[in-house]
Amino acid sequence: MRNFFKGFVDRYFHDEEAVIFTLILLTALVVLLTIGSIIAPLIAALILAYLLQGLVGTLQRLGLSYLLAVVIVYTLFISAFTAVLLLLLPQAWRQAALLVNELPRLISEGQSLLLLLPESYPNLLTELQIQEFIRGLRGELALFGQYVVSYSIASIPNIFSWLIFIILVPVLVFFMMKDKTVLVNWVAGLLPRHRPLMRQIWQEMDLQVANYVRGKALEIAILGFVSYIAFMLMGMNYSLLLSILVGLSVIIPFIGVAVVAVPVAAVSYVQWGMGSEFVTIMAIYTVIQLLDANVLVPIIFSETVNLHPVAIIAAVLVFGGLWGLAGVFFAIPLATLIKAIINAWPTHQDVGGP
Repeated sequence: MRNFFKGFVDRYFHDEEAVIFTLILLTALVVLLTIGSIIAPLIAALILAYLLQGLVGTLQRLGLSYLLAVVIVYTLFISAFTAVLLLLLPQAWRQAALLVNELPRLISEGQSLLLLLPESYPNLLTELQIQEFIRGLRGELALFGQYVVSYSIASIPNIFSWLIFIILVPVLVFFMMKDKTVLVNWVAGLLPRHRPLMRQIWQEMDLQVANYVRGKALEIAILGFVSYIAFMLMGMNYSLLLSILVGLSVIIPFIGVAVVAVPVAAVSYVQWGMGSEFVTIMAIYTVIQLLDANVLVPIIFSETVNLHPVAIIAAVLVFGGLWGLAGVFFAIPLATLIKAIINAWPTHQDVGGP
């Protein structure tokens, strides 16, 4: 056994940089798992500043100075941040509250629809099975309602923390963008001078992850906007809330589309029944998702993330379980980081090779 571990260490940790990089990764993981919630504003600001650097670089290539480019990009960021905070979120919250109040009617309509299934498919379903399913569903909804109430009461002390978060993040983003060179040089001074492994991993991550996250944010915005226009023109209730859900559905690959189809179908059924409007709404939803998958995604993601679907789903499950919605959103970038580390990691066979 000792020879096995000695061989493993000699093969994968013979390089000094590999050992240092492993310690950095372990330290970062421990920090995230222990005090991640405390330094969440710092992490969020770092991610936002990094993503905004792409637009800053574009303005610099057009001839603007770095400081002027930072000011323009930061002004756009603050404008969008304020619009979301003061306009979008209150409207979405109001529609969510209205939808929660209408849940009993939704459940009643759904129950009536389910009770018709045994008549249509007597060989597959019985009325007893449907009633048991409805009782179980009501129990789950009751537990969910209790959870929402308890969460709302428990989250009252966190309002102050959210206010600090909302104020701190924009301030940190500005200083991280303005003093980018100073901060990068400071971090580089803490690392080994000879770091080909870290450079290779960073180059792959900078190319793929930046394109992915920026593209995913753009995809969410486009999908949500198009859905809102379509739902609003149809006169659908809760158009803003449902369009936000449609936009966010692309965060969870392969699953989000099917999950969000349920509230869209439920709201349209309660509003119109099984009429032509219901069919039109579901057709619109299907067309939007097909155009997203076959037109929008190939255009936005020119640099595709080459990950197997099983790896993507596993990453969503693991990182979503660790960090919730943020973990789901960054699951693919984090999986890409792991893939880049595995591909770039030096082994003993690499030494002295051709």
